[in-house]
Amino acid sequence: KERHKYQKDYMDAVKNLEEQWAVNQRKQNNEATMSGAKDGLADKSCREEVAAADKVTELKRLLQKETLMRKVSEEEVNDLKSQLSQSKMLETAANSEILKLNQMLDEEACQREKLEREIAMLQGQLLQLSFEADETGRGLDIGTSNNAQDDVDTRVSQAQQPEGNETGSDDKSSIAKLFEQGVGLHKILSLLEAEDVDVRIHAVKVVANLAAEESNQEKIVEAGGLTSLLNLLGTSDDETIHRIASGAIANLAMNETNQELIMAEGGIGLLSLTATNAEDPQTLRMVAGAIANLCGNNKLQSKLQNEGGIRALLGMVRCRHPDVLAQVARGIANFAKCESRASSQGSKAGRSLLIDDGALPWIVQNANNEASSIRRHIELALCHLAQNEANANDMINGGALWELVRISRDCTRVDIQSLARRTLGSTPTFVSELRRLRVDN
Repeated sequence: KERHKYQKDYMDAVKNLEEQWAVNQRKQNNEATMSGAKDGLADKSCREEVAAADKVTELKRLLQKETLMRKVSEEEVNDLKSQLSQSKMLETAANSEILKLNQMLDEEACQREKLEREIAMLQGQLLQLSFEADETGRGLDIGTSNNAQDDVDTRVSQAQQPEGNETGSDDKSSIAKLFEQGVGLHKILSLLEAEDVDVRIHAVKVVANLAAEESNQEKIVEAGGLTSLLNLLGTSDDETIHRIASGAIANLAMNETNQELIMAEGGIGLLSLTATNAEDPQTLRMVAGAIANLCGNNKLQSKLQNEGGIRALLGMVRCRHPDVLAQVARGIANFAKCESRASSQGSKAGRSLLIDDGALPWIVQNANNEASSIRRHIELALCHLAQNEANANDMINGGALWELVRISRDCTRVDIQSLARRTLGSTPTFVSELRRLRVDN
């Protein structure tokens, strides 16, 4: 019984313990639940605080960005205001300038109308001048001389008056009267730049015939006529203009001062280009005559050769027209005489620039040309070349010695024959070579 009691007490004790454990367990669970709730609330609160801080940071960043954008916008607005102000100022200035230009255009229009009326009047007068010029300058023949030395030294005019024309002086007086009273030189020269080709042709004819008179040449050059004529060679495509302008330049090139001006303004290059493009033999004759006149100036020898003057002359022999060849021969003779004089005075050494540029074969080939106007210039050129000892070997090798011997024996011009004989006898290399060949001089 007692045992049963102990068992019962034991069971009761266990039950109590179990109940107590259960109570404690529920208590612990409640406490854990309350503790978890408190932790959750703390975590939530922390998360809310972090989110709020992030939002504040973001707002600050956006505010800073907006502030910067506003500042940039304000600067752009200020810049646009400045540009607008400048644009208004420029517009005001432009309007003022446009007003001035309109006034200038109105004035130019009035001036143009006035000039057109004046040009119409000048063209009528120019036609009359051109007609008179054609009458007085018909033929444009190259003059000749009876003296061999003068043939070389003379700067031949390209527009000489025909001999025996009884009305020539009357025509000349008519031109002079129109020139002095009706149409001023500057007005005539201005018409060289006219758009109408016929007007330019008439104008250049008048200038060419005026240039044939020595008394007019200085006035023409001072008024810019030489420059205008050279410009025509470079700007015009009309060969008639080229021909007449070249003739006028040749007339002006009879003066030593004008020769230097022609060279200084690139005249050799323009004349050479004109010769290259020319098809009419008379154009080549005028160009060759102009260069031939320049060849007679001993101050221009080197410059003329360097700028292609000799080569231009030789290039024109392609034409084969006797009038052209006569002018080429005259140019070579002029050049040779100047060189001979410089060599004898000691101001030039070495062989001829003519030989350097390959002129000797053509000279030898034409030394016995059928045309006396060609032959007499070539004979003189050979005599002058032979006076320079430095040319002797080239002349012997090129066959020029035999031509000199022929000239000294058979030339119909006694003065040239005598010059050739003296030259052969005074040049040591020729004397030695003739003695070696047993040829009597």
